[in-house]
Amino acid sequence: MATVVPLSDEDPALVVVRFTAELAWADGGAEIAEPQVSRLYAEAEDCMVMGRWLDLASLMLTSADLVFSRVSEKDLECIFTVICNLVTRTSSLDEALEVAKLISAKLLQQPGDKPSLRLKILFNLYNLLENPYSKFFVYTKALDLAISGKVTDHVIPTFKRIDSFLKEWKLEKVEERSLFLTIANILKDSKSMGKESLSFLIKYLGTFSTEDAYVLSEAKEEAARAIIEFVKSPDMFQCDLLDFPAVGQLEKDPNYTLVYELLRILLTQRLDAYLEFHSANSTLLKSYGLVHEDCVTKMRLVTLADLGSYDSGEIPYSLIKESLAITDDEVEYWVVKAIAAKLIDCKMDQMNQSVIVSRTTERVFGLRQWKGLRSKLGIWRGNVMNMINTIQASRSSEEAAVAM
Repeated sequence: MATVVPLSDEDPALVVVRFTAELAWADGGAEIAEPQVSRLYAEAEDCMVMGRWLDLASLMLTSADLVFSRVSEKDLECIFTVICNLVTRTSSLDEALEVAKLISAKLLQQPGDKPSLRLKILFNLYNLLENPYSKFFVYTKALDLAISGKVTDHVIPTFKRIDSFLKEWKLEKVEERSLFLTIANILKDSKSMGKESLSFLIKYLGTFSTEDAYVLSEAKEEAARAIIEFVKSPDMFQCDLLDFPAVGQLEKDPNYTLVYELLRILLTQRLDAYLEFHSANSTLLKSYGLVHEDCVTKMRLVTLADLGSYDSGEIPYSLIKESLAITDDEVEYWVVKAIAAKLIDCKMDQMNQSVIVSRTTERVFGLRQWKGLRSKLGIWRGNVMNMINTIQASRSSEEAAVAM
């Protein structure tokens, strides 16, 4: 943040008013300029005496467009630092918000002119505000400016702190929803942020409930987009999208029912179901930019993980070959690939031609997964009880031996 160091007892706000007024009327000659500068200066003094900070902010911003084109970026930052500091002098949080709105509106008028500097000024303003909602308002304006000025790379690092921001801002659901979608769209345009974009898109979809039936339809396009992005992602295998009302509505929508079916197959079925779906809908998949070979790879991996989640967790090579539609020589390759993707932990028993699975990653966590967890906890509890009984029996035997 720029720091203004006053060289006299004159208030920095009055210094800025005088400077910008002189700049604005410089072409009019001294006879015209001096009365106008004096008038604006006197008006500014009156605003300060009366505590009319919103009026003073409006006065100071009047020449802002001219200032942007005639002074250096360093001087411009100093000028706006003084203007932004008015929010700390207001008598109420509401007035500070109104001042912040004025400043933000002025900065967003020409976002293509020095966008990085304008964005820096907005973040300086953000740091001066006390009211959480005012901070949120300025942050959203910073996102708008970054988009319009094509400097989104300056705001992307702040997305890592969104969770802490949300705790501070205490937003309504509708405001959170808008924020998540804006961030998801910003990240979508960044080639290396596809996974992060999908994460925020899923957050967005998660803000809808069955009680929001009157607005659910507005999320259909984004719900379909989230499904396609999830299918495309080579390293995402888990999600709760099937549980979201915003996604569930696609099942009965003729425009999106096949997209919903594709998600259901990916999260609950195996490779054979996908191959059957593809044979009937290959044109649809291509229209969404989906590559069949990539989808087959993903389905083979989740199919292998699904095989390991049942019963003893021992999978014969022959079952892997059949379920993944591969040759004998490819079985161990796909097992290693699933391990690398962290979908399973296992050991390959080449002598007995089987894979012993100790852990699998579930694609969804529904009734079957809860039953499986209950069964495993029951086994674990039984093992612990057997161990305790064994220890107690051994201790009793030792005590008996000592007594004799």
